Amino acid sequence: MGKFLVSIVVITSILHSLKINAQTSDTLLPAKIKHIEPLFVDLIRDLGARKGEKEWNIGFGSAHLNNHIELTTLVEYEFAPINRLGFEVEIPFTFSIGSGNQKEPLPGNRLDGLKLATQYTFLVAPRLNTSAAVGYLNEFELTSFNKYGKESFVRANLMHPFLVVAKSWKNNIHTMLITGPEWEKEMRSTKTDFFYHLNASIHYAIPTTNSVIGLEINSLFAQDFASIVLRPQMRLTVSKTSKVGLVAGIPTNVKYDSYSFFVRWIYEPLLIKRDKRFKN
Repeated sequence: MGKFLVSIVVITSILHSLKINAQTSDTLLPAKIKHIEPLFVDLIRDLGARKGEKEWNIGFGSAHLNNHIELTTLVEYEFAPINRLGFEVEIPFTFSIGSGNQKEPLPGNRLDGLKLATQYTFLVAPRLNTSAAVGYLNEFELTSFNKYGKESFVRANLMHPFLVVAKSWKNNIHTMLITGPEWEKEMRSTKTDFFYHLNASIHYAIPTTNSVIGLEINSLFAQDFASIVLRPQMRLTVSKTSKVGLVAGIPTNVKYDSYSFFVRWIYEPLLIKRDKRFKN
């Protein structure tokens, strides 16, 4: 009987220990490095995203083209259902305002399309302050409002796999590269256009503040042209959950691009942290 009681005590102790270890492992948060993402071409979700993270973005921009002004706005929702995996849904709109002396008809006002994207962080290296992720964006481009019922509702399908590599340096410097090919398949024909994106950014986190200043360089390459736009930017913290980003667009070639301005409001609900310890 004594040996039996001893065995019961030992087994109970082991099971209790396993239960505690299991609960502890559930409360550990995965490692995550602080990187500063660009404001114009932003990430699908933070690198090293943690389960339960979510974020709302509302953006407004304007571009002064040769014969009209183009106004853009977007609503964007990001969320992470599991650690390191993020999803995004974005709905962008474009409106054109004429200057009164344009010779060609204005582009129609439109819901640009439906953007669906995902991103997975496959590398988090705290010792190197480096993270890397792969992702995929698919956009169904829609026709103008005034052409609804007259032509195909979905004008084109855009497919864009991409790679993200980011590194946080000493002295509050952060760098990031987002790059990948893009295919745009027109629905009314067999034509497919090919592009390549190369978006680089460098940011400086101002000490003792939550503000950030930086430069984003958006490069787009096609068979017959290359577009490079410099985007100096600033991000200001309004509260623990809200930030505002200001972006100016300066083209290197006005033949393909125009001067522009963009504002992004970022709302990120606080993630309840069950434990401050980390695991890889």
